[in-house]
Amino acid sequence: MRGWGGLAPAKGGNAAIEFALATPILIGLLVPVADIGMAFSQQIKVQQAAQAGAQYALLHGWDSASTPPGSKISNAVTAATTLTSVSALPAPTTSYGCPTGTTIAAAANGGTCADGETAGSYVFVNAQSAYTPTLPYSVFGSGVTLTAQAAVRIQ
Repeated sequence: MRGWGGLAPAKGGNAAIEFALATPILIGLLVPVADIGMAFSQQIKVQQAAQAGAQYALLHGWDSASTPPGSKISNAVTAATTLTSVSALPAPTTSYGCPTGTTIAAAANGGTCADGETAGSYVFVNAQSAYTPTLPYSVFGSGVTLTAQAAVRIQ
């Protein structure tokens, strides 16, 4: 029994056992947080791509002469990011409208808005990209489509 008495005060392996038990839980929490961070990063890139298309429309106007119309704006969207899966879908559109808070209400060309201003010409640019999570989550399924839209009034 003298050999067993020396084991009771031994505490050298407790930290290793606790670390071995806690590590899977910590990794189980860390991986989804990192995955969500990568999804947010990609969402920001998609939004920046849509804004780059709107900026192109602001500087160059609506490219009705290109085939199909708006294709130069679409090219600006895809060229604005290093994401290979980004696309300008639905395609850019143009319409006349009046700003009303956070939206743009459709109006006729040359029409008058509620605030007395003349309806403006707006270009709407969309961008989207598929995001596939690192690990499969039941909430996302096999993936999610990240989308963004930017609108700009052109002269």
